[in-house]
Amino acid sequence: MSDFLQLAGKTFVVCGVANRKSIAWKIAASLESEGATVVYVVRSETRKESLAKLLVNREVHVCDVEHEDEIAALPAKIAAKHSVVHGLVHSIAFADYSEGMRPFHETTKKQFLQAVDISCFSLTALSNALKDLFAPDASVVTISISTTRMASENYGFMAPIKAALDSSLAFLAKSFSKFSQVRFNAVGPSLLKTSASAGIPGYVDAYLFAEQAIPRKQALQTDEAANVAIFLLSSRSSGIQAQNLVVDAGMSINYFDRDIIERIMNK
Repeated sequence: MSDFLQLAGKTFVVCGVANRKSIAWKIAASLESEGATVVYVVRSETRKESLAKLLVNREVHVCDVEHEDEIAALPAKIAAKHSVVHGLVHSIAFADYSEGMRPFHETTKKQFLQAVDISCFSLTALSNALKDLFAPDASVVTISISTTRMASENYGFMAPIKAALDSSLAFLAKSFSKFSQVRFNAVGPSLLKTSASAGIPGYVDAYLFAEQAIPRKQALQTDEAANVAIFLLSSRSSGIQAQNLVVDAGMSINYFDRDIIERIMNK
């Protein structure tokens, strides 16, 4: 059987596994099933301990991206066992909704800047830190969202930050092109059933609506988004650069679904 994706024997760094439901875990597990080596990076010792059973006998490093010294120390830890990295998965996002959802104009500077630092700038910081380990044609994949133009109240201030993340792809691709052919792309899934998303106020209702808005009447599965990431990490996607590949099972074409309109108008 031919190795179409050509991932066997390659090494990938996956950041952001939180539990079995994480898209980062789905990506990592698929990479391993294809014969690749995965180096896991998690945010804290506590998270590492909570993942001990899931990541047993795997290489796991701790790096809190809010701390520049930890990002700076990460390459040496990885280089101790791996001379080259063929790809990076950036599945890191955080927004402080501890005080509940507020109108966007009431977002605090502290909330916004922390979310930018963790959810967006960390992609640039990690890519820069790992640049000397990257293979010349390495692939960097981040996890974005399907649209940053839909002003969903229950997503708070994260959509503008994801827009900045999407824009960063173009600038990273251009910057790295001066010395490599490293690619930077994103997977933009619609609503997923993950533990992180479950913590967003009102998310469950939005997820249930998405199931109705998607033509097949079934929400996007985490595996479906992860599979697109696997393709982007492979050499088969070599012609794709600085793109956000939307994976929404067609939700964006079906906002005016007749059944949904009738249910709303007949209330």
